[in-house]
Amino acid sequence: MSMGQTSTETIPNLFDAIAGEAPMLARTWSAALVGIDAVKVGVEVDVGGGLPGITVVGLPDSAVQEARERVKAALKNSGYVVPMRRVIVNLTPADLRKEGPSFDLPISVGVLAASEQVSLALLEDHLFLGELSLDGSLRAIAGVLPIAAAAQALGIKALVVPAANAEEAALVAGLKVYGLRTLSEVGNFLNNPTHVQPTPTQGPDVLQRRDRATLDLRDVKGQAHARRALEIAAAGGHNLCFVGPPGSGKTMLARRLPGILPPLSFAEALEVTQVYSVSGLLKEKGSLVCDRPFRSPHHSASGPSLVGGGSYPRPGEVSLAHRGILFLDELTEFKRDVLEYLRQPLEDGSVTISRARQSVMFPAQFTLIASTNPCPCGFFGDTVQVCTCTPRQRESYWAKLSGPLMDRIDLQVAVNRLQPEEMTQQALTGEASERVRDRVQAARNRAQVRFTLEPAVNCNAEMQSHHLRQWCQFDEATRMILEGAIRKLGLSARGTDRILKVARTIADLEGAETLQTNHVAEAIQYRTIDRRVV
Repeated sequence: MSMGQTSTETIPNLFDAIAGEAPMLARTWSAALVGIDAVKVGVEVDVGGGLPGITVVGLPDSAVQEARERVKAALKNSGYVVPMRRVIVNLTPADLRKEGPSFDLPISVGVLAASEQVSLALLEDHLFLGELSLDGSLRAIAGVLPIAAAAQALGIKALVVPAANAEEAALVAGLKVYGLRTLSEVGNFLNNPTHVQPTPTQGPDVLQRRDRATLDLRDVKGQAHARRALEIAAAGGHNLCFVGPPGSGKTMLARRLPGILPPLSFAEALEVTQVYSVSGLLKEKGSLVCDRPFRSPHHSASGPSLVGGGSYPRPGEVSLAHRGILFLDELTEFKRDVLEYLRQPLEDGSVTISRARQSVMFPAQFTLIASTNPCPCGFFGDTVQVCTCTPRQRESYWAKLSGPLMDRIDLQVAVNRLQPEEMTQQALTGEASERVRDRVQAARNRAQVRFTLEPAVNCNAEMQSHHLRQWCQFDEATRMILEGAIRKLGLSARGTDRILKVARTIADLEGAETLQTNHVAEAIQYRTIDRRVV
């Protein structure tokens, strides 16, 4: 090589000489959310020659790109040295979009490890999550529980998270969780792990924190027929629609349904908590959602807000109501196309949202409770107030509810206004929620005995056709009654199956092993509102 020429092989070494150090590479682990599932993400950090600066690659969104400035400020304010060299951060797999501030901590740990300011010993089997403030403190993030569950399944031994997320992550058994408050604490932990104790694992005992419903059925006067329908809906997980004039007590009844539902099991609570964790709504619920959700969106809600969506899909109201109640007050005020979004989750118990880059599934096993007036003025069929609507107006009003949607509502109940003597009777109170809940729990226990070999079925409303053939057999007299109802009401096959499911629940409430004629006859009563209201 002649004088004045430089071999290309020596260029990297010249940059390293200028920087004064040899290049270093470190890798740690984090995770990205896809729906309510988590994908393990490798965070590779290379500190090498070149102009000082941090470059993040691997399909990061804006929040991850901004981590460069947060990381530099947090490192400096935590007493660490920011490498005055070129730092490249690669998030793998490169074709998976990374979003949110949870990558702040693993990037910082990678920079510290690559610049030999912390030990590399724990990086291979520990997973890091957390948002950094400029002063180096760790802020809580969303989606920790599903990430913790995925980490445990992937063989990760420990999770390092902000202290505010520690109890949530500790719900996953078999995984050590370290809740730390600052970046300095994380650095000290990596250099001397024996001085930090993991957060105790949270077991089923945490359900003792549940709140007892304060709304009691004893506050409801009269309405025996509607109360009976509410009990059946709770016992079998059946969808229910109240139809009646304003002030008849429809909303009052619906809001008392959570008080008669069986409590969440620990497994169900974990399912619900994962949805709330991904949605960033867990702070108001604590580390675990202990009570069945009750969601009541306004009638101006859009389709995506109801079932989920967005450029990067997030759970909607139907998923936030998972294992609980979705209450749609003034059902006919919702847009027809928005209501049609409910058909798939009501049938499948889940929502699938497809985008160009990915398709995600959110759970949505909920009980739909709806209420509506019988006509635009609200007084059709009322015994006191005269209806001022024309038949055409009533027909147009109910046209918002399609036949397929009404087929999926098992119980359709007329709620009439109270008589004057019922409203003025101070001593007249209904049965307490606690007594009704005991009957509901007993009926669900009987159903669970049948479902022993069917773990995917949790209540009678979730039975499929082959379950009906096995558990809803009936005699010839019952068949004649059911056949007559199908002809008179124009019921579809789905509507007929719903009648049998409700009849099975009525039998469970009575402790009967087989369906009787009176069970099916009562179930048929709850399918007539949408056929005679106009």
